Amino acid sequence: MEATESAPAAGAHVAEAKPAITYKRHGDKSIWGIFITLCIISVIELYSASSREVAAAGVYGPIMRHCFLLGMGVCIVLLLERLHYKAFFACAWVIAFLSMGMMLYVTLFGEIVNGARRSFSLMGITIQPSEFIKLSAVLVIAQIMSKSQRPKAIGVRTQGVVLSAIMVLLFGGLLFKQGLTNTILLMSISMAMIAIGGTELKKMLCVGLVYAVIGGGVEFMSEGDSKAKGDEIATTEQALTTDKRHGTWQARLDRFFSDVPKYEEEITAKNRQEMYSYMAQANGGVFGVFPGNSRETARLPLAFSDYIFSIIIEDLGFVGGVGLLILYLWLLARAGIIAKKCHRAFPVLLVMGMAVMIVLQALFHMAITTGTFPVSGQPLPLISKGGTSIIVTSIAIGAMLSVSRTAVQNGNRQEVKEELNSLPEELRAENPVQL
Repeated sequence: MEATESAPAAGAHVAEAKPAITYKRHGDKSIWGIFITLCIISVIELYSASSREVAAAGVYGPIMRHCFLLGMGVCIVLLLERLHYKAFFACAWVIAFLSMGMMLYVTLFGEIVNGARRSFSLMGITIQPSEFIKLSAVLVIAQIMSKSQRPKAIGVRTQGVVLSAIMVLLFGGLLFKQGLTNTILLMSISMAMIAIGGTELKKMLCVGLVYAVIGGGVEFMSEGDSKAKGDEIATTEQALTTDKRHGTWQARLDRFFSDVPKYEEEITAKNRQEMYSYMAQANGGVFGVFPGNSRETARLPLAFSDYIFSIIIEDLGFVGGVGLLILYLWLLARAGIIAKKCHRAFPVLLVMGMAVMIVLQALFHMAITTGTFPVSGQPLPLISKGGTSIIVTSIAIGAMLSVSRTAVQNGNRQEVKEELNSLPEELRAENPVQL
């Protein structure tokens, strides 16, 4: 009789037990707000910047495909937000190998765009693997650095720093022929993540020195090889492409470091993009001419992609440009706030790495457009036209929201313990930036 009475009591206790970790319904509201705001700005400004395409494809032609891609991005964000952050740890190397495979395919068989093999078509969609390479670098470095944390100590193991640097050099080698700016951006993202991972200053300086020496050596060898081959280089399409890219980089650097003021330069076929870009920004003034009234969008090449920030300034003025800059920096700030509250290392590196990737790319785009960095093609995340860029940025936002939803932040002891017990050993390293 006693056994009969005790059994229901135990069962009732089990039925009433609740898990210590209660996941939020949605991720960080500020990140969601920034994402939605960028999508709205993207629709308005891309339509404003697409007057050339409107003339060819009709009034709604250019914007319909872009809205479809943004809708796909929203679906990706909603899907990834529901995943636990440990899913990104598990698939890091799979994504990295797929990205490297796509890069190798493009290097050999890709479509030539602006003198370099940059993309390939898949079911009618143009894929640029260079965007996935940057995403892969963030995932791989986050995994390596989180596994290399020293237990109960400040700093990271040397082998983790070395392996991260080797992977970045491998990714950089695949990116180099497609564009110098993409390679510099990749190096910058990696250095930021290595620093966030708790690497000592002397190790970071060593990594930076290695990057500089290898990068300088490759550039010197490329230039010497180009000169030595002379007429022989014109015998193959690949050689012509390589020589053309090197000449393009050199010409852009020469123009950037020229003593001639920008406003005194004569507009030519080589500099018309940047010159019309400056005109658009000057026409915008402080408050802009309002979307749809842009004067330069009709003659500025790539106004809807590589130079869309110029059109934003023309439409919304200096105030609008600064507002957009603050929006991206706010995203980085929110990632930093979430990172400080987390207890484990991997979600910290994941959320900060994705934010750094998005914000650095935005800063590079703005710097190129405003003339503070040599001319290069770099999309403005979530705003420029381009399917691959939107998809990769959406994946990054989804990963950030996953961390904000599923990682325990400033939890009580029971929640911290539950999170620790639910994770595999390789994910249990402590947060290197938690105060």
